[in-house]
Amino acid sequence: MTTTPHQTAGGRVANVGLWVLQIAVAGFFVMSAMAKFTNAEPAASTFEAIGFGDWFRHLTGVLEVAGAVGLLVPRLAGVAGLAFVGLTVCATLTEAFVSKGGVVMPLVALVLSAVIAWGRRESTARLWSLVAGR
Repeated sequence: MTTTPHQTAGGRVANVGLWVLQIAVAGFFVMSAMAKFTNAEPAASTFEAIGFGDWFRHLTGVLEVAGAVGLLVPRLAGVAGLAFVGLTVCATLTEAFVSKGGVVMPLVALVLSAVIAWGRRESTARLWSLVAGR
């Protein structure tokens, strides 16, 4: 009988740890999105400095909420983590070079999203196989 990583004690602990991390990161991104929807600072001034207007701030908020939901859906968690890696790379670069703000929070979100994406890479591969029809 072959065991999967989640059937071993260490695999179960890692799975629970990933779920705790996914819930915490999802909460962070929902709170971040609420700041964008309510035009709170520093979201308002950051998006004003970008120069794309309110539509881009709202779009980013919608993407954050959608990604947070994806983190809570087992089949989508790895893809959501990967999407947040891309989003937080852009956020880090924007903070560093456009708004001249602090990069600590987006870097922390980047690292945590990367941990989730890596930890859920098997579910991402299964989803890709399903979508690609292989």
